[in-house]
Amino acid sequence: MTDSVVVVEPTATRPLRGRRVLRRLVRNPLAVAGFVVLAIATLAAVFAPLLTSHEPDQTHFDLVFAPPGSAEYILGTDNLGRDVFSRILFGLQSSLQASVLAVLVALAIGVPLGLAAGYSPLLDALISRVTDLVLAFPFLILAVGLAAIRGPSLTNAALAIGIAQIPGMIRIVRSETLRLKALDFVAAAIVSSASDAWVLVRHILPNAMSAIIVQATIAIPVAILGEAVLSFLGLGIRPPQPSLGTMLADAQQDAARAPWTAVIPGLAIMLVALAFNLFGDGLRDALDPKSSRR
Repeated sequence: MTDSVVVVEPTATRPLRGRRVLRRLVRNPLAVAGFVVLAIATLAAVFAPLLTSHEPDQTHFDLVFAPPGSAEYILGTDNLGRDVFSRILFGLQSSLQASVLAVLVALAIGVPLGLAAGYSPLLDALISRVTDLVLAFPFLILAVGLAAIRGPSLTNAALAIGIAQIPGMIRIVRSETLRLKALDFVAAAIVSSASDAWVLVRHILPNAMSAIIVQATIAIPVAILGEAVLSFLGLGIRPPQPSLGTMLADAQQDAARAPWTAVIPGLAIMLVALAFNLFGDGLRDALDPKSSRR
């Protein structure tokens, strides 16, 4: 009779763990505030056509630089008489689309490469060297260079930002894979002659999802800022499609005359990015096993 190796994976009951995470998240006021802002921003972006009666590219040359506060133009108009409120809503929609697409690109490429690098010493040497090489370039410089090669558009901007975020995603997933690989339940799975693909998909990836989700949450505000910078430089979303970055670019010459055209989109970028960071930090603390006794 041959001895069989029993793979024991340290898993808690998922509903119970989910309730603990939710309870710790709700107890964090900053995380709750960030979530509320994100929920409002997302709903406003999704239902933008229903929340305004003006098209974002509709011009009114007789109402150029109308100040905020009127019933028809809550946030005023810009240098072409376009409704700032409408452009904020649709610009927020574009920013969220670009940032989510960018993070999905980073996840789709960075997670498999990070798993391979953390699990295989041979692949680690190659992937880590290439990652270090790419990390030698600053994030925005790399994104601007890639966007300039591809040309200005929402998709190209998202791809450029996503590719620039891949090295960071690889390092996070690689570090988590190395940590999990050293645990007993993974060693037991390897000893039991389980295939490498089975170990990665069944044991390592599910237990690394917490770190991956947190990293994705933190990567989204970086992508939002990156999209704004690319659009500000003319390498992102093409006019007349509204973008928070292009709104800032259009307002820079008239900021003294009509400060709301620059302040309002700047505040929108800052609030959404800050909300993602606050929620990401709170989610990281809630998912941290060391905080389970709080």
